[in-house]
Amino acid sequence: MAGRSSDFAPYFGASAVTANDSTVIPTSRALYVGVTGDVTARLAQGQTVTFKAAPVGVLPVQVDKVLSTGTTATNILALY
Repeated sequence: MAGRSSDFAPYFGASAVTANDSTVIPTSRALYVGVTGDVTARLAQGQTVTFKAAPVGVLPVQVDKVLSTGTTATNILALY
């Protein structure tokens, strides 16, 4: 994929994420959480998990969906 030299390379893009139970986003390399809270997401391989009290900063998980049900964190960015 253009711009992706390795999983350890800096992120090359970001987009705001609005938590939604049905919206699928391009699979991220990580999420940035701007305001702490719970993040419920579907991982790239299909499992749905909740990260309780996710701190402000980078959450290094590949997800294709951030669900509104169970997500209280805000100002979330998908990092690519």
